[in-house]
Amino acid sequence: MDDVFLTTERMTLRPFTAGDAGPVLALHDDPSVMRFINGGRPTTREAVETRALPRLMHVHPCLGTPGYWAAESRETGAFLGWFEFRPLAEDTPAVVELGYRLHTVAWGRGLATEGARALIDTGFTAYGVRRVKADTMAVNTASRRVMEKAGLSLVRRYTEDWPHPLPGSEYGEVEYALTREVWVERRAGDDGHGVSPCRPTARARAAYGRPSAPRGTAPDAARRPTGDDVGDLGAPA
Repeated sequence: MDDVFLTTERMTLRPFTAGDAGPVLALHDDPSVMRFINGGRPTTREAVETRALPRLMHVHPCLGTPGYWAAESRETGAFLGWFEFRPLAEDTPAVVELGYRLHTVAWGRGLATEGARALIDTGFTAYGVRRVKADTMAVNTASRRVMEKAGLSLVRRYTEDWPHPLPGSEYGEVEYALTREVWVERRAGDDGHGVSPCRPTARARAAYGRPSAPRGTAPDAARRPTGDDVGDLGAPA
């Protein structure tokens, strides 16, 4: 496909379009997918079209790319969900937040890990990313396993005073992270966290290229979304 940004062994990652409202609605309206995000509350097509899709489609100046990518099966073309690789500041790609939200039919197959590794490798090699971070509830063990398999390490545990706490919130939140320096060391040591089988397509290289924004530092804003926000982790793999 001409609009594909990245390919992995089993998936293509492409930008979202306005025509993705239906698939996104089905994903964000699945109580199993949204269990650790909003407690499984239903959403509406209006919320997807007016709030979720604009954020999924937003292009970040410091990267020159969107912060979210639609994931499709290379074998069938089916919509599997999305991956987040979003800078925490609009003016620097130094720190990005990793996230993923996949349909339950894609769970348990290693797809979240595959996509996460692909984006991490691309971010560190082509887009000036210095640190990748991810946050989730401490009890969300499936997503924590994905973070660890993607090469991130636990850096802190913390608690937040959420206005509508979810079951398990009493155990707090966790932050995982991976720096480019550690990623480079692991690649050199060939410890199993090396380059994943992925590549930006020729069209993506032409469309997005390499950003020229300054490579500074950005604050890490820990958060867990509520309602129809689209930023946390919702898919074990």
